[in-house]
Amino acid sequence: MYICPMYSSELIKGTLKTVILKLLSDTKQMYGYEITQKVKELTDSKIVITEGALYPLLHQLEAEGVVTTETVNIGKRIRKYYTLTQTGNERAKEKIYEFADFIQTMNILLDLKPSV
Repeated sequence: MYICPMYSSELIKGTLKTVILKLLSDTKQMYGYEITQKVKELTDSKIVITEGALYPLLHQLEAEGVVTTETVNIGKRIRKYYTLTQTGNERAKEKIYEFADFIQTMNILLDLKPSV
């Protein structure tokens, strides 16, 4: 049995938008570091999102009107929270459905059998 300590950046890059949209659809709002830590926690450190991958995508989603931001002062720090817009909620549902369908297709294509 092959055990992967961490997935390739190729796989992560292709799924990052879907992952972020799903996390934001499950919560009211999140800030960048919180997103990276939640992904790391949920995947038992198999997926580690770097700032260099996360923030350009969040800025792109903001430019597309998929997320809005709110800046909050916390002590001496400024924290930027990201929240899905109505368009973002719809996009999240589309991306999640698309990815689930893709997984089914890959299972068929690669002739993968569910593990017992």
